[in-house]
Amino acid sequence: MEGNLFMKKLSSAQIRQMYLDFFKSKGHDVLKSAPLVPQDDPTLLWINSGVATMKKYFDGSVVPKNHRLTSSQKSIRTNDIENVGHTARHHTLFEMLGNFSVGDYFKKEAITWAWELLTSPDWYGMDPEKLYITVYPKDQDSKKILEKVGVAPTHIFEAEDNFWDIGQGPSGPDSEIFYDRGQEMNNLAEDDPESYPGGENERYLEIWNIVFSEFNHKPDNTYEPLPHKNIDTGMGLERLVSVFQNAKTNFETDLFMPLIQKTADFSNGYQYGQDKATDVSFKVIADHIRAITFAIGDGALPSNDGRGYVIRRLIRRAVMHGRKLGIENAFLYKLVPVVGEIMKSAYPEVLDQADYIGKVVRDEENRFNVTLKDGMELMDNLIQATKQNGQDTIAGKPVFKLYDTYGFPVELTEEYADDNGLKVDHAGFEKEMKAQKDRARAARSDAKSMGVQDALLTDIKTPSEYVGYDTLAAAGVLKDIIVKDKILDKIADGRARMIFSQTPFYAEMGGQVADTGVIKDCLGNVVAEVTDVQHAPNGQNLHTVEVKSTMVSGEEYQLEVDVKRHNKIKKNHTATHLLDQALRDVLGEHAHQAGSLVEPTYLRFDFTNMGNVTPEQLTQVEQIVNEKIWANIAVTTTVTDIESAKKMGAIALFSEKYGDVVRVVSAGDYSREFCGGNHVDNTSEIGLFKIISESGIGAGTRRIEAVTAREAFEYLEGQNNLLQTAAIDLKIAKTKDVPVKVESLLEKVKQLENKVQSLEDRFASQQAANVWGNVQIVGKHSIVAEQVNVSGMNQLRQLADQWKAKKISDVLILATQTDDGKVNLLTAMSTACVKEGLKAGDLIKKIAPLVGGGGGGRPDLAQAGGKKPAGISDALKQGVQWLENQENN
Repeated sequence: MEGNLFMKKLSSAQIRQMYLDFFKSKGHDVLKSAPLVPQDDPTLLWINSGVATMKKYFDGSVVPKNHRLTSSQKSIRTNDIENVGHTARHHTLFEMLGNFSVGDYFKKEAITWAWELLTSPDWYGMDPEKLYITVYPKDQDSKKILEKVGVAPTHIFEAEDNFWDIGQGPSGPDSEIFYDRGQEMNNLAEDDPESYPGGENERYLEIWNIVFSEFNHKPDNTYEPLPHKNIDTGMGLERLVSVFQNAKTNFETDLFMPLIQKTADFSNGYQYGQDKATDVSFKVIADHIRAITFAIGDGALPSNDGRGYVIRRLIRRAVMHGRKLGIENAFLYKLVPVVGEIMKSAYPEVLDQADYIGKVVRDEENRFNVTLKDGMELMDNLIQATKQNGQDTIAGKPVFKLYDTYGFPVELTEEYADDNGLKVDHAGFEKEMKAQKDRARAARSDAKSMGVQDALLTDIKTPSEYVGYDTLAAAGVLKDIIVKDKILDKIADGRARMIFSQTPFYAEMGGQVADTGVIKDCLGNVVAEVTDVQHAPNGQNLHTVEVKSTMVSGEEYQLEVDVKRHNKIKKNHTATHLLDQALRDVLGEHAHQAGSLVEPTYLRFDFTNMGNVTPEQLTQVEQIVNEKIWANIAVTTTVTDIESAKKMGAIALFSEKYGDVVRVVSAGDYSREFCGGNHVDNTSEIGLFKIISESGIGAGTRRIEAVTAREAFEYLEGQNNLLQTAAIDLKIAKTKDVPVKVESLLEKVKQLENKVQSLEDRFASQQAANVWGNVQIVGKHSIVAEQVNVSGMNQLRQLADQWKAKKISDVLILATQTDDGKVNLLTAMSTACVKEGLKAGDLIKKIAPLVGGGGGGRPDLAQAGGKKPAGISDALKQGVQWLENQENN
C-alpha cells in the first residue's frame, strides 16, 4: 500500500513507549495505568477511558502537583460485546493513550504537539498527506492553529457533532484526527457519500481525539467558561498499531496474532484466515482473554453479578467459540501467559500473576463445562418442544435464558436451530436483552461522571503544614475561612471550613478517618470544635468546624486533637498492616488489599480472594496478628524516594498515587507498606486483636471486621458472658463442658426428630388407605383431590410415591395445612397423562393462587406453598375443574 511503504516499522510496545516519551519530553508526568476496578467511583463498573482516572483533577476536587499528565490506560467496555469479532475494531479491553492538561496549556500547545508527534521523523513520522482533521464549526481558533502548524486547508473538515459533552461538568469542542489507509482498505466505493474523514467507512481511520475542555455544563443546562481550561485526549493504541503494521483490522497485529496462533494450535486443525465464521471465533477468543486476564489481575473475579458477571460472561463466550473451533477441553487458561508476554514491557505484573490468573480461569472453565451439559440439554428440549408444538421458531425468552444463564451466544443457538430446520425469534431475544440492560442501568448510581469545578477551593493555594506525626497540639494562624463558597474575614458562629498555617489534625485518607478535637484562642477558651478534616484541592488540610465564638482570619489559634480518640485510631491502623501481611501469609500473595476503614472503635479490611475464607484460616490469621502484637515489634517510619521504598520491599496500593517522596511504615521485618497514616510506636500498644466477622461483599472481594485493645477485651468478655449463661441454662458447672453438653443434646434432638419422622410417615400411610378410596372420574380420567393431615411436603411426596407405585389414578392433588398455618400443595400426573400433554406444573400454577402462593415443577410432579389455608377447599375443586376443561379441549 503506497501510503505505508515508508511507514516506520514499530512494535506495539515501541508505539506505546514513544507516545509516553514524547509527552514526557514536553514536561508531562507519566502516570502508571490505573487498575481496571474503579476506586471510590460508584458511577463506573470498569475504568473505561483514560480520562476516567483524571476526573478528580478535571472537576477541581484535587489539584495535581504537575498540571501536565500522560498515560497509557487499560480500559474495558462491554456495552456492545456482540460486535467483537464481527468488526475490525471492537474490543472489550483496549489501551487509551492520552495527554492531559489541568488548567495549564490549551489549544495551541495541544495541536502543535499532536502534529509534531504524528509527523516528525524523530517520532511517528507519518506522511502529513495521509492525515485529516475534523473541527467544531464554531471553533475557528483550532482551525487557524491547524493551518499554522502545516495542515492543508483541504484536510480540515468541519463537523457539527465535534462537541464533547457528557452532561454536568467540563465540556467543550473537540478535534478528531484521521489516517487515510488508502482506497484499497475501504469497504465503500470512493465516491460513496460516507467515504470521507468522519464517515462510516474503513478507509479513513480515526486515531486520535483532542478535547478542548473550556466550558462548565451547569445543572440548569447552561454553559459558562471554565475557571481552568483543560486538555483531554484519547488515542486508541490498537488502532494506531494497525496503521503502523499495515493490518486490515486491529487483530492482525502483534497485540493479537500470538493469541490467535496459539488458539489455532489448540483447535481441531483450524487456521486463521481460512474461513470468515471461524475467524470470528479466533478474534473473540483473543479479545476476551486479554480482558479476562487484566480484570482478574486487577482484583475482579467471576461471579453472578456486577463486574464478576462480566468476567464470567467473557469466559463463557470464549469457551463457546473454542467449541466452534473443535476445542472441547479447558484451554483459555493456557493463553494467560501469552497475554503476559505480549504486554510485559508495560505490564510486567501480568506474568508475575500468571499462575494465579490461570487457576481462576481454569476453575471457571471447568465449572462452565459442567453447566454446558445442562445448557445443551435445555437446547435439545427447546428444539423438540418447538417441533412438537408445530412451530418453526424458537421463542426469544428461552433463547435469552440460554444466552444469559448458560453462556450460549445467540448465533450458536441459531446454528443449532438451523440444523433442525428452525428459526430464532430475534425480536423476542432483543426485548429480553434490552430489559436486562435497563435493569443494569437502573441499579447503577445516577451520579454524573464529573462535578462542576469548584473555582474557589481550586484557587486557594495558601501553604499549610501537617505536623500531626510529631505533636497533637500546635499553634496555627487561621489563613482562610470559607462559608458557602465565600471567603470571610471573620465568623461568629455556625459551620465553616478553615485552613491554618499548620495543623496537627489528620485529614481523612487511606482509610484512616479524620481527627476531631477543639480550637482554642490565646486565653485557652474553646472557640470551635473540629468535626471533620478533608484535603482541599491543593492538598491543604481543610477543617470543618462548628464555631462557638468569633474567629478572625490572620489570628493565631491553638489546635488540639482529641488524644484518646487519635490513639485508638493509631492502634487500629497498625493492626490493619499486620492483618494485611497475615492474610498474604495464610491465603497467598493474591490477597490484595481492596479497601479499608480505620475508626476509633473498630477496623474494616477488604481484600481479594477466591471463595470463602475457612474458619481455620481465620483463626490462623488472628493468631499471627496477635503473635506479632505480643512480640513487642518496633514500628518505624522511613521517608524516602519511591524507588528506594520499592527496593525496601514496601507494599504499594494500586489505587493510590504516590509522589516523589513517600513514607514507609515498617513493623520490624514483618510488615512494610507505603502509608501516610498514623501508627503506634510498638505493636505491643495494640494489646489484643480479635476478628468479629468475615464476609463476602462482592465479586471476589471479602471483608474482615475486627477490634483491638479495650474493644477486643469487651467483645471477648461479652462472648464469655454468653458462654456462662449457656452453662447455667444447661445446668453444668464449667463453661469448658458446654460444647460436650450441646453435642449430647443435639444428638438427642436428632434421635427425637427421627422418631417423629417415623411416626409421621406411619400416620401418612394410615391416611393413604382412606385417601386412595376417594377416586373421582372426570371424563376418561380419574383423579384424587384430597386434603390430608401430615406435617409437610416430605409426607406429601411419600404419598405421591405410593400413588404412583399403586397406580391409584391418572391425576393427583394433595394439600395439607402445616403447624405454622401455611399450606403445602402437590400435583402429579401419570405417565399416560404426560404423554397426552397434561402437565403437573400447569395444574399447580392454576390452583396455587387460591391458597395465596405459587409454585412449579416437572410435567409429572409439581409443588407449591401458600399462606391461605382457607383456600384449600377451593383449590381442590378448581383442580378438578381444570381437568374437566382439559377434557373439553
